[in-house]
Amino acid sequence: MTSPKIFGPKIFGIAGWKNSGKTGLAVRLVTELTRRGYRVSTVKHAHHDFDIDKVGADSFRHREAGAHEVTIVSGTRYAIMHELRGAPEPSFSEILGRLAPCDLVLIEGYKREPIPKIEARRLEAQNREPLAPTDPHIVAIAADHPVEDKGLHLFDLNDTMAIADFIEATTGLSREPG
Repeated sequence: MTSPKIFGPKIFGIAGWKNSGKTGLAVRLVTELTRRGYRVSTVKHAHHDFDIDKVGADSFRHREAGAHEVTIVSGTRYAIMHELRGAPEPSFSEILGRLAPCDLVLIEGYKREPIPKIEARRLEAQNREPLAPTDPHIVAIAADHPVEDKGLHLFDLNDTMAIADFIEATTGLSREPG
């Protein structure tokens, strides 16, 4: 008896300290992977309060009035803002469960989740302590300086094509014949 095929998006993460180049790498990878024909979604974890709404906008006023969720819809896009109002932050799996179907979910942050990830390192990073020695889920390092880590794939932080190739190979991502 064969086991059932598991459907769903492939998941790959980008981890690193503040100013390590995570966001720039994520943006370049989304551009490259979508150019290759994949539908890519992203999840970014923030360690601080943030707002994507403008003070005075109708949606802002709805949230300020106490709405649990505010959905903004136009002919171009829609966004759902969910206020926790003191509830705990949703788990990683709960967030993934809310995403629309896609080929790949690229995760920025969530350093400690047990997913395959690449560690971004830059000399200008606020903290340069390597994450890889204590995280067995880091499968590669992308850096703007020479790195001596043994046993991991090493990339130049700006070699987007090679990193995208690596993500395809690591996750088993493949384009459907079309």
